[in-house]
Amino acid sequence: MFRYMFNKMLLTLKKRYDYDIRYQQDILKADLGAYSKFMGFQMMASHSGNLPTEVLYAARIRAIIWDDCGPCTQLVVDMALEAKVKPDMVRAIIDRDFSNVPDNVAMVMQFTEFVLAHNPEADDLRDRILALWGQRGLITLGFAISSYRVYPALKYSLGYGTACSKVQVNDASLAPGRGPDAVIGAQHG
Repeated sequence: MFRYMFNKMLLTLKKRYDYDIRYQQDILKADLGAYSKFMGFQMMASHSGNLPTEVLYAARIRAIIWDDCGPCTQLVVDMALEAKVKPDMVRAIIDRDFSNVPDNVAMVMQFTEFVLAHNPEADDLRDRILALWGQRGLITLGFAISSYRVYPALKYSLGYGTACSKVQVNDASLAPGRGPDAVIGAQHG
């Protein structure tokens, strides 16, 4: 019964976003307990806290691009557009076009990249984030940055990773990529 209900939810996701759900169906088929834990994880990934939508999606998009350049990124872009983030802003976030987004969005884009690169410059931006949105906002960004990286890692682990592809934002095709300055000063540990 639970497998049937979960599979119906997956089929709705597939239809809504034209997204390959096979890796989730494989988990569901093989281990209902593992799939239930995955569903719990998705609650963390969907947390939006008190952040403006465009700020939240700036972190989600930049985090997913760090580990994916294909279908997972497209899914998050589609979700951002569905959440009413303007297409021009989504394109700017993908392209790392800091001059064409509001300052708070640019700050979160940079913060996300610094966090992922373990760059100590994230510390200064963290203080600004705390001043704007408090601890709740910082936690929300932490959830977005960390959880959106799980999907590509899980897909690649299960053999569903795909080659890079262009991301569609309405009529524009974009090639997502990490920025060259994201790793400057990175501390690997």
